[in-house]
Amino acid sequence: MNIVIDAGNTYSKIGWFEKEKLIRYTTRLSFDELLAAIWLDIPENIMFSSVSISAEEFREALNLQLNIFNLSSETPIPISKSYDTPATLGADRVAACIGANFLFPNEDLVVIDMGTCITYDLIDHTATFQGGIISPGVKMRFNSMHSFTKRLPLVDPEQNPALIGKSTKQSMQSGVMNGVLAEIEGIIQRYRHKSPSLRVLICGGDAAFFESSLKPPIFAVPELVLIGLNRILTYNVSLQ
Repeated sequence: MNIVIDAGNTYSKIGWFEKEKLIRYTTRLSFDELLAAIWLDIPENIMFSSVSISAEEFREALNLQLNIFNLSSETPIPISKSYDTPATLGADRVAACIGANFLFPNEDLVVIDMGTCITYDLIDHTATFQGGIISPGVKMRFNSMHSFTKRLPLVDPEQNPALIGKSTKQSMQSGVMNGVLAEIEGIIQRYRHKSPSLRVLICGGDAAFFESSLKPPIFAVPELVLIGLNRILTYNVSLQ
């Protein structure tokens, strides 16, 4: 049994794998809940990826003699990078693309990850990460309208909002949600000009708001980052 961890600024996600098979995963865990989950089901190996917790802090708090890998820009990975600043490349972007390449090898792929920011990353049929786009996420757009104006309220996302809002709240929801949908569709179209056979995968916490509205074929894979982290883990274990 292997465990992979995607630790965000507030919450963590953890996945249990038997070889390449995802057995189960849990999301929205605090750091203490994350540690408790590992202690209940101690694995052979761990891949740890975090934007907020250092690997040393995690090892010390876990206090177990395990094979723990920390994902950084120096970690060996089973793809190539064609990126000018690899040290600044987010681990979640890399992991999602590795997961996509594992599921659909030898294809041109774009991975749309809808979290705090929306990222659109291209990994080509030669398993080379080519780079992509970083755009403000759904909640960031709502927060920006509220924070940078005096009268606009802070509103929540809405599934399939009306195109023409009949109130300020509805108009804001339409602007953000329909705007993001139009952005996604437009970027996919432009990517497909470069690669007509491009396969599109979508993941991230806000993907559920849009996946039913996007024209097929779009593959929704909520656990894509975990799949990628496990692929990186098995690759590093094989190098030992």
